[in-house]
Amino acid sequence: MSRRKPRKPSYNPSKSKNNPTRKKRSKGNGRKLSRTKRENLSTLDGMTSSIVSVFNKNPSKIMNYKEVSREIRVGNKMDRERVQLILEDLTQQKQIQELGRGKYQLNIQSEALEGTVDSTRRGGAYIIFSDREDDVYVHAKNMNQALHGDTVQVKIVYRRGKQEGIIIKVTKRARTQFIGTLQMNDRFGFLIPDNEKIGVDLYIPKTKLNGAENGEKVIGEITDWPSDSKNPFGKITEVLGDAGNNDVVMHSILFEYDLPYEFPAEVEAIAEKINFELDPEEIKKRRDMRNILTFTIDPHDAKDFDDALSFQILPNGNYEIGVHIADVSHYVQPGSILDEEAYNRATSVYLVDRVVPMLPEKLSNGVCSLRPNEEKFTFSAIFEMDNNGKIKKEWFGRTVIYSDRRFTYEEAQEIIETGEGELHKEIGIMDRIAKKLRKKRFRAGAVSFDRVEVKFELNQEDNSTPVGVYFKEAKDSNKLIEEYMLLANRRVARYIGDKQKNKNPKTFVYRIHDKPKSDKFDQFANFITQFGLHVDRGENANISKSLNEVLEAVKGKKEGNMIQTLAVRTMAKAEYSTNNIGHYGLAFEYYSHFTSPIRRYPDVMVHRLLQQYLDGGKTADANEYEEKCIHSSKMEKQAAEAERDSIKYKQVEFMSKHLGESFKAIISGVTDWGIYAEIEENLCEGMVSIRNLTDDTYVLDADNYCIIGQNTGNKYQMGDEVLIEIKNADLSKKQLDFTLVDSLEKPEPDYGKEWDFEI
Repeated sequence: MSRRKPRKPSYNPSKSKNNPTRKKRSKGNGRKLSRTKRENLSTLDGMTSSIVSVFNKNPSKIMNYKEVSREIRVGNKMDRERVQLILEDLTQQKQIQELGRGKYQLNIQSEALEGTVDSTRRGGAYIIFSDREDDVYVHAKNMNQALHGDTVQVKIVYRRGKQEGIIIKVTKRARTQFIGTLQMNDRFGFLIPDNEKIGVDLYIPKTKLNGAENGEKVIGEITDWPSDSKNPFGKITEVLGDAGNNDVVMHSILFEYDLPYEFPAEVEAIAEKINFELDPEEIKKRRDMRNILTFTIDPHDAKDFDDALSFQILPNGNYEIGVHIADVSHYVQPGSILDEEAYNRATSVYLVDRVVPMLPEKLSNGVCSLRPNEEKFTFSAIFEMDNNGKIKKEWFGRTVIYSDRRFTYEEAQEIIETGEGELHKEIGIMDRIAKKLRKKRFRAGAVSFDRVEVKFELNQEDNSTPVGVYFKEAKDSNKLIEEYMLLANRRVARYIGDKQKNKNPKTFVYRIHDKPKSDKFDQFANFITQFGLHVDRGENANISKSLNEVLEAVKGKKEGNMIQTLAVRTMAKAEYSTNNIGHYGLAFEYYSHFTSPIRRYPDVMVHRLLQQYLDGGKTADANEYEEKCIHSSKMEKQAAEAERDSIKYKQVEFMSKHLGESFKAIISGVTDWGIYAEIEENLCEGMVSIRNLTDDTYVLDADNYCIIGQNTGNKYQMGDEVLIEIKNADLSKKQLDFTLVDSLEKPEPDYGKEWDFEI
């Protein structure tokens, strides 16, 4: 287990005034200045720094030069005259303000601003405001016991003419419980949080250990934070166990992102009472499609079957293709305990070795799952289409289906490739139409991000230890399902939101995606020219077309994944909202999420709203649903981060068996603290610390995605091929440390063609 020394506290617990056993200080130690302070005050810069510190610590206090002199403990005439001159200079710099003749106060905005703390690794933070574009930096000494994620009140001061913040109050703690590793001393312990952004360790008295032992993974809670202490006091509330245990690690990841690990007993109990058998009276209210060919195509290890497809040839020669989605909203009623739990979770979480479902297993894998040879309630989008995929008619509503067959993606792919096997005719027709829909979508300006997905082969005995890495690539069977899901999502959103048909569109939940920010995209466009690649920077449709050409060109190239990643970063993040702006990446004017209610709460909301409007109901409260959209977007982001952390952990665990070995890698990121590189053969990513590049002093050139040596001019840039050695695999930090062995010669780009571009 990796260990580190706890961050040194600014106090000795035994000497804190909060500790009744502390010894009283002798009078002789009273106001004596340390040697360092005396030396600091002997310089003008040192005196200025001391004066600024006095005002920072007393932001509301008004002081004259005598009072300031007293605070910094200078008494001779010359030093007091220096203080006066410094006060005048600080006033000109707007760091302090003169309220009356010779009376000074810290220059603070009259009103405090409220924002959220985004901590840095160096102890300071940026305060993010909802109604203000520019963030405000807060130095570590002015954090006032605020932690990452806290809601705080901050006042603005001026440092050398620049704005800086001082936190004056923590209005809401983001959290009071933290997960981390316990490190014990003789008489007390420290909880070292997993999240490095927390920045402080929790001091745990021996009486508050709750049976935890040194090195164990624990959950601790802040109980007190004395004003004279850098470190909060806390207690251990739960002992998770060995820090290296896989279940403990996965539990820790979920806890860090506020994602639940288990369902409350009452939720499980309610779910268990739900009957598998369909209510005959409910069947009568629905469109009966049990006699129409219906099947599912899913991953080989799937258990929660959200969607099924039906197919029949109509008498007029057209095709009826139905997209049938598990009717979760029939079983999960608004305001119920099941609904509250699903809303709080908002999404299923897919870690490397497990799924943490949004719904209890009885629902997700049983009652709602569209399993083969079972009758199920569904919510359906049914389309009459011609041979070219043009929609002639569409219908939305509740149905009952019977799934005749379950295919894995591999089975369906073999049928598509060979033209043989069960339902080969039906699957062949649906595949042909899906390809036409896909082609039409890209012609309209959709962007293709067919990134290679890294999967771990896990030991069959423990289902946790990674024994191999393989790449999962979307094939025709995957794309077939994708196109029909996209079709249903798009047409449902259009049915509600189309302003041409509906003069006053009703409140709805949309999946929106904004266009790329021009500065990010321009930076990307400039960067890829070194690979012989060009993108059109004209109208949106042209951007999409040329970007797709670039992404297609780099497929299979060693720098392909890096360029794909960089292209994704130029894009805005998709999110949920009642305010429709369209979906740029898919080139859809209207888009929603309708097809996965077992694993996404927004889909449940869409089902409810669609049924409400099909029944002639009035529009829903937009504010209420926007709040739910914000929550769902937030939880989606946290789930994605947890999933990434679980992948990082498995990467480190897998590569820990290869310490000292060398691999070819592609530089995948650059920062002012190091370069990140992705191993070519398995896409595992690690970092070369800039401290270990001893041949020169390197600085970051962010615009060109590189670091440059100040003396030699050596350059390490994203996309460069390097030879690295595995130096360390830190499981606790989920971090691989590399040593740079060699910078390999960059090959000449060979993409077959170059594209003109417009500025």
